[in-house]
Amino acid sequence: MSIEHYENFPVASWLCPPRLRPAVAAIYHFARTADDLADEGDATTEQRLADLAAYRADLRAIAAGKTPSPRWATRVFEPLAAVLARHRLPLPLLEDLLDAFEQDLRKTRYADRAELLDYCRRSANPVGRLLLHLYGIDDPLALRRSDMICTSLQLINFWQDFTRDGPNGRVYAPQEDLARHDLTPDDLLACRDGAPARALVAELCAWAERLMHEGAPLVRQIPGRAGWELRGVVQGGLRILEKIRLMQYASLSRRPALTALDAPPLFWRVLTMKTP
Repeated sequence: MSIEHYENFPVASWLCPPRLRPAVAAIYHFARTADDLADEGDATTEQRLADLAAYRADLRAIAAGKTPSPRWATRVFEPLAAVLARHRLPLPLLEDLLDAFEQDLRKTRYADRAELLDYCRRSANPVGRLLLHLYGIDDPLALRRSDMICTSLQLINFWQDFTRDGPNGRVYAPQEDLARHDLTPDDLLACRDGAPARALVAELCAWAERLMHEGAPLVRQIPGRAGWELRGVVQGGLRILEKIRLMQYASLSRRPALTALDAPPLFWRVLTMKTP
């Protein structure tokens, strides 16, 4: 999982209502710091798992009204403690994120799409559900649409990051999809571009795009400026997919990314966005 995944979510920007900015920032710093523990630096896998266990212990401490360890207190757990108390954030959603970070350290292959979706359920979907919780939105349809958007964003991040995940020994493309295109995990680890790989990427991108379009009507359920920000999140994800398509699905050879040149078309698409 890349820390850039969390950049896909609104992070206390000017579009976020001022009363919710501290809460959004606290959730972001919680997820970002945990991601850094799992991915950044030269620590061993054992040390990373130990750090995440200590991080989880601090989360449970503040949830119980106790004092966390000093290691992450100022930046993460003191602000988060206030947010947990004020907004009654569901603790299981925060724990799910930590489960996903730990899984990334233990598991580098996925047998099928169902297995990968279960990972996304814990690595991505909790962030959307936490944000909906802050807005007091809890109806089943909104939650389902949020899950689709968040899962799509996570998948887009995977299909954007082949050139990063491969060298790190991670293969997120499901084994059943690889086999259907006569590919192996070693092909992705080595970032071997070619017709079979591009056909695979095209199929995976189409999957992510379907999920995004299914979840997109959520923008009409989010009030005010936050609804506009969500439009930007949706369109940003779709723009990455478009860039992968324009490079003929060669994302095993180079990584697509948004630049300043994408701002005008994105702004226009946000303004003119239509949903079913």
